[in-house]
Amino acid sequence: MTGTTTDAAGSAAGALVVVPANEASWDDLEAVFGESGEPHRCRCQWFQTPASEWKSLSTDDRAARLRAQTRCGDRDARTTSGLVAYLDGTPVGWCAVEPRSVYRHLRTMRVPWAGRDEDPDDDDVWAVVCFVTRAGYRRRGVSAALAAAAVDFARSRGARALEGYPLELAPGTTSSWGELYVGARSVFLDAGFREVSRPSKRRSVVRVDF
Repeated sequence: MTGTTTDAAGSAAGALVVVPANEASWDDLEAVFGESGEPHRCRCQWFQTPASEWKSLSTDDRAARLRAQTRCGDRDARTTSGLVAYLDGTPVGWCAVEPRSVYRHLRTMRVPWAGRDEDPDDDDVWAVVCFVTRAGYRRRGVSAALAAAAVDFARSRGARALEGYPLELAPGTTSSWGELYVGARSVFLDAGFREVSRPSKRRSVVRVDF
């Protein structure tokens, strides 16, 4: 298995290996998303899908779209829509990373654009918009490994910049998975991103320019 390797923080299991999703099997990615819960229902289609279409899609529809986007199992595919993390050969995490223009729902949201002069059609700016860590493997550095690998992946595919739209929680507060799927601000900063705008008290836009 090829990919980016990093030490698994807080785990004695060894190293995390991150690969492009087309180098992973569909069964492995299905294992990360699980059989219930918000990741299973969404299948990372929220940003891909205009709001007008969202409610008309079944879970199976969303899964089919994700499978087509990732091209899982096709190692020769020229494109894929994300990365898969493995811990000792077990699939444990996913992040979505593609050209920002692919995310059609993102175009209608305030967060990426507020106070910024950005072209939504600029294919050279990429975005990482979603993280999923498999149940039972949280707090082992999976998101951190995926964020770092996303930087290398976007750069290697010719991106001019990579953005994220993380959430920052106040000390002592917690949040549901539905909010944290965009990633924590600290994870992005540790991966070399810098904050470029703050659309709200808890939400920021972070970026790496190559």
